[in-house]
Amino acid sequence: MKIELIALGKTAEKYLKTGIEKYTKRLSHYKPRVDYTEIPIPSKLYSGSDQKRAMETEADLVFRKISDSDHLTLLDDKGKMYSSVEFAARFEKMLLSSHRKWILLIGGPFGFSAELKERADSLLSLSRMTFSHQMVRLITLEQLYRAQTIINKQSYHHE
Repeated sequence: MKIELIALGKTAEKYLKTGIEKYTKRLSHYKPRVDYTEIPIPSKLYSGSDQKRAMETEADLVFRKISDSDHLTLLDDKGKMYSSVEFAARFEKMLLSSHRKWILLIGGPFGFSAELKERADSLLSLSRMTFSHQMVRLITLEQLYRAQTIINKQSYHHE
């Protein structure tokens, strides 16, 4: 199985880029590797007030990157919440599934289109609180790393 975290749009802040690089490097030592991909979105897409059009354009770009056999998880505030240990168990269960690839998708500032929500196999929420779609990138990578350390019984996560 392959795992890919996909974020819509470029990471804007330097401190987030630094953290993303840190955790992608840490994750590179584990199998399966977690790939991190940003899908560039034209900035003019967000300058207008047509949120539906923006979400549909994002969806078109995502559908070009995924296949029907991929398990698609949307990071969404309506998704299922897990503790870090529960998420590690979910991660491990996904590794044993028949899916070729597990894609975790971070949406843009307006959320996801109806088409992407319909295609999704699961929804994941990081918290009842709302985070910017920019910060979710780093938080998700850290949780993927934490899950790997829990699965591999390494001393990173403390209960």
